[in-house]
Formats: sequence, C-alpha cells, structure tokens
Amino acid sequence: MAAIQFFPGVDEPVVPDIRLTRSRDGRTGQALFVFEGPEALAPESMGDIGGMYLVDEEGQLVTREVNARFVNGKASALEATFTWKTTADFERFMRFAQRYADSHGMGFAGKDDDDNDEAGQEDA
Repeated sequence: MAAIQFFPGVDEPVVPDIRLTRSRDGRTGQALFVFEGPEALAPESMGDIGGMYLVDEEGQLVTREVNARFVNGKASALEATFTWKTTADFERFMRFAQRYADSHGMGFAGKDDDDNDEAGQEDA
C-alpha cells in the first residue's frame, strides 16, 4: 500500500490533485501536489510540517518543498513539489504514483488520453 504522509507514520487521508511537468528530454521534472483541506492542517495535528513523505514498499521519497495556501488568514490547502533530476528518479516516482493510484482507486490520465477514448468506457 502506498501512502502520503506529512508526519512520519501518519497517512494523509485527503487525496491530492497531482500535476506533472517534465523537461523536453524527459530527464528532469516536477510533480505538484495540491491537498485541499488536508488533515495535516487540522488544529489537533502534530505540529510543524517538515516535509512530504511518499511511502511504499520500496521505501520513501521525501520533499521539503511544502507550503500552505491561506484563505482569509486560515490555512486551507497544502501544496508540495517533488522534483526529480534523473530518469531513474522519475521512474521511481512513477512506480510510487501507480501504487498510490491503485491503492486509492484512482486512474492516471496523460494529456493525450482524452483524445482517443470515449468517456466512461474502460478496457475489459
């Protein structure tokens, strides 16, 4: 099972919106995670967020680039950026992303996927 954590050992139940960008050669890129109303921001949470931990059976990926988004003076969302600099790091991230999607009942859609498939149909 794959999970995202802001505090080690505590899974974040809110599923983020994730957007990927890659360089033209595909070696470097970023994944932007946006969590709307995450439990990590709840008043009873464990304190300061030191990073985002992507945890699966291979281990964990860590980013320290985590920022809160504020609305009317209150934190309403968390935005985290995971950056990779090698093809191997990208492939490792994608293995995590696939496991996370599978364990949370999510699908993956590339920007070209919408053009060829009819809405609502899945491969049998």
